[in-house]
Formats: sequence, C-alpha cells, structure tokens
Amino acid sequence: MPDPYGAFIPPAKPHIGEEEIEAAVAVLRSGMVVQGPEVAAFEDEFSAVSGTDHCVAVNSGTSALHLSLLAMGIGPGDEVIVPSFSFAASANAVRLVGADPVFADIEAGSFCIDPAHVEALIGPKTAAIMPVHLYGHPADMTRLTAIAERHGLAILEDACQAHGAAVDGRPVGSFGKAGTFSFYPTKNMHSLEGGIVSTDDAQFARTLRLLRNQGMEQRYANEIVGMNMRMTDVSAAIGRVQLRSLGTWTDQRRANAARLDAGIKTVAVPPVAPGAHHIYHQYTVRVEGDRDGALEQLKAAGVGSAVYYPTPIHRLRPFAHIEADLPVTDRAAAEVLSIPVHPSLSESDLDRVIDAVNALEV
Repeated sequence: MPDPYGAFIPPAKPHIGEEEIEAAVAVLRSGMVVQGPEVAAFEDEFSAVSGTDHCVAVNSGTSALHLSLLAMGIGPGDEVIVPSFSFAASANAVRLVGADPVFADIEAGSFCIDPAHVEALIGPKTAAIMPVHLYGHPADMTRLTAIAERHGLAILEDACQAHGAAVDGRPVGSFGKAGTFSFYPTKNMHSLEGGIVSTDDAQFARTLRLLRNQGMEQRYANEIVGMNMRMTDVSAAIGRVQLRSLGTWTDQRRANAARLDAGIKTVAVPPVAPGAHHIYHQYTVRVEGDRDGALEQLKAAGVGSAVYYPTPIHRLRPFAHIEADLPVTDRAAAEVLSIPVHPSLSESDLDRVIDAVNALEV
C-alpha cells in the first residue's frame, strides 16, 4: 500500500557529495594523510568562522574540550560550571582532566546556561565556566563574560553545535580563552569526524598543538606529556569542502526555521534572544502534553523527529551523585522535541512538517 505522506523526512541529513569524495581520494593518493597541508589549510580557513587568530584541529569535538581544559591547567581540585542540559561530552571532558563539574540551570527560551545561576554557583574552587551554545543558539556571552571577568574565571565555549552563531555580530568561539567546534556528520558542517579549538592566544594554541601530538612539534623532541588526537588530512579535506557551503546552508536553515515559525500553531516554537544569531543546528519545540505520543504521531506522518536530551547530565549514572536542583532543565528535558530544519528540505517537505506538527493531538 503506498504511503500517503510520501517518502520519510529524516530529522537530519548529512551531506557527502562528489566534491567531498574527490577531496578525500586526492588526499589518499597524495600519501600525506595525517596532520599535513590539508589540516593546516582547514585551520586557517575556519578562523573566518570563529573570528579568532588561531584554530587547532583535532579528532573530535570531545577532544577539543578535553585538550582545552588541559591547556588551561584545569585539573584535580578545580570546578567547572557547565549546563546539565547538553550532551554528556561537556561534563565528561571536565571529569577526564580530574576536575569536577558543577551543574547550572538553563534559560527557558534559549536552552543555554543561565548567567544568574552561574554566578550563584561560583565558589573558591571554581576555575572556569563552560557555556554550551545549544542547538545553534548562542549563550548570553555578554553577561557571562562580565561574570567571568568579575571573578577571574576562564571561559571555555562549547560551540560544537554552533558553527557561525554570533552575539551582536561577534562569532561564538571568540569570547573566551577558547572555543570548541565539532565536525561530526550530523553537525551543520562535518569532516566525517573531527573538532577544532579556536583562540586568540598564540601560546595557548601552541600548547594545544603539543598536546594533540604526543607533546612534540618536532619528531622525537617531546616537550610535554601529550596524546594522539590529531585530525587526518582526509577529514580536513572534506571539512574544507563543507566549509565553502556553510554560509549557504546556514542561510537555508534560517529560512526554513522562519517558515516553521510562521506555520506552526500547536506547540511552542523556539524563541531567539535579542542580538542572537541562531544557526539552527536543531529546530526544537516544546510539547507540554504527551511528547512520546507526538513522536509516534510524527513518525506515522512520515516526519522524523528526535529528543535531545531526554536525561540531563546530572541525572546520568556517572554524575548522579552530584546534587543539583535544576527545574528549568528538568522541564526542558521532559518537553523538547526537535523536528527537521536541515537545508535539504524542499518546500513540500516543509509543508508536510508543518501540517504534521499542527495535526498533533497531545
């Protein structure tokens, strides 16, 4: 029996085209496959997105967070304030350097860390604040930067979902000591897998380069203890191709989001804070009724959807011993639902998404 709704619309659709394939093959044929000229070029080119003087490519967004904390000297005895409404990598990186995450609540509108709660959590062990620019909406960096300056704290931006997002025209990744980006396949641009750290501090960038490559710049001339977190030239070559389309794809995501904003009537659409440039890694609505039922109804209508993140980090097993009263986070985790906004959507796809959402019985 034919599907009356046509083909299924996926919640995300990673792009791998002929240009990406050709770029990868060219690297393989060159024989220079790890930490070579493609990586260096990708780092230089991504600086235009981050708005910083330096970018250091690594093998994942999690590695970018991990190495940044190490390069900041954060470790045992330190605390880092992080939102609980995020992917576990945000807190995992803190724990991996021996520090302790302190979980802050979020703002209801942006889904990003609440600056007022951040300031209330600062104590004698606080070393850094890690805002997460969740779903592509930037955190309130104006207030967070002021808080960090008042208390002498570092800022490490988790911009893994926010390539090209900005606050009052200033790119995320340029506010703190460092910013981190992910190039996982479902991100707004990808390199199959990979990450990058952005910074204006030349010495900090050099430390990152040492840490990602066994502590050495010159072969066998190890200066510090490091790891192997290098990006391959295959990944960098794909990332360079993707980067050329990032602006166009972002414009399409924002146009799709505007269309969804105008058409959806049954659930709360995502607000955008004044001065925020939202790049819509996810288009996340709130379902105040039966969210699980909504997921099933959308699936039956041929529309993909997903929940990011059903369990806040402070309720996950590795962190459940940490006391945290986060009512806004808990409510968001129970209500959020992300629907398709990716640039591959056609006009008819958008119509189907809007119709399916407006037909929800929740």
